[in-house]
Amino acid sequence: MKSNLFKKRKKTKKYIFSKKNIILFLIFSSMSVTIVALAMPRQNMKVVYGVTFSKAFAQHLGLNWQETYLALLDDAGVKKMRLPSYWNEIENEQEKFFFEDLDWQIYEAEKRGVDIVLSLGQKQPRWPECHIPGWAKEIEETERQNRLIKYITTTVNRYKDKENITAWQVENEPFLPYGECPKLDKKFLDREISKVKELDSRPIIISDSGELGTWYSAAKRADILGTTLYRIVWDDRFGYIHYPTPSVTYRLKAAIIMFITGVDRIIIVELQGEPWGPKMISETPLDEQYKSMGPEQFQENIAYVRKIEFSEAYLWGGEWWYWLKTVQGDDRIWNLAKDAFKN
Repeated sequence: MKSNLFKKRKKTKKYIFSKKNIILFLIFSSMSVTIVALAMPRQNMKVVYGVTFSKAFAQHLGLNWQETYLALLDDAGVKKMRLPSYWNEIENEQEKFFFEDLDWQIYEAEKRGVDIVLSLGQKQPRWPECHIPGWAKEIEETERQNRLIKYITTTVNRYKDKENITAWQVENEPFLPYGECPKLDKKFLDREISKVKELDSRPIIISDSGELGTWYSAAKRADILGTTLYRIVWDDRFGYIHYPTPSVTYRLKAAIIMFITGVDRIIIVELQGEPWGPKMISETPLDEQYKSMGPEQFQENIAYVRKIEFSEAYLWGGEWWYWLKTVQGDDRIWNLAKDAFKN
C-alpha cells in the first residue's frame, strides 16, 4: 500500500513538473517572439504630442506667464497639457488655498478642448522638484504628510468635475532620488495614490526616469506608467552625456514591464525639448544652450519617439521655446513644435 502511494505521488509530481515545464516553455516562447518582433526595424508611428507648462518657470525666464500659456494653446496648437499644482503656490499659507491661477489655466484649456494631466503631490515638474511651503518644512513629518493629503484632497475635489482632466499624476518620478526632497516614504506614496483613487475614478499616472529608473516600482502602482526621455544631459564629472540608447531598448523594457506588472499603457510624460547644461538656462549663454538642444536635436528627439511606439509624449520646454522666439528672435524650435502638435 505504501509502495503504491509513493508511486502515485511520484507520478503526480512528474505530471505537475511536466505541466510546469510546458507553461514556462510557452511563456519564454511568447517573450522570445515578442523580443524578436520588437527588435525589427519599425515604421514611424503616429504620436500625439503634448507639453508640460509651468507658470513658475515662465516667470523665471522673465516671461508673462499668461501670454506664454495662451501662445502655446493658440499659436502652437497644443491639445494636450500637463500642469503642475504646486503645493507651495496653492497653500503658501497654512489653510489658505489659492487656486485662481490654476483655475485660469484649466478654464482656458477647457474652452479650447485641450486635455489636461494634472500633477499632484510635493514632488512635481521643475526644480527644486519638491515644492513644499515654507511653513510645512518646519513641522513634524507625520503632520506634514497629513497636511499634504489635505492639499491633495482639496485639489482633486475642486477639479474632479472637469471633463478635460484625463488623468492625475501622483508625485513626479518619486523613485528617482533627485532634487531638494525628503527621502521617499513608499507607504506614504501608496497612501497618496489610495486617496486619489478614493476621490475619483480617473487613471493614476506614476512616472519614473527613462534612463535611470527600472520602471518596476512605478508601474506596479500605476494605471498609466509615465517615463521621461532625455538624449543629451550635463554631468558635473563627465560633461555632456549623449545617451546612445537605441529605440528598441525602450520597446523591450516596456514589453518586460508590462508583462511583469500588468500595466497596460505607457506614455512619455517628459520628452526633452530644452537644454540641460551646467547651469540654469537663465544663467547659460545661448550658444552653450544649443549644445544640448538646438533645432536639429529637437527634430531628432521627435523622430526618436515615433520609433518607440508610445502613442503619447509630453514635450519639456514650451516656456523656453517662447523665450527663444520673443526674447532671442529665434522661432525655429517654436515652429518645429507647432508642426509636431499639428501632425
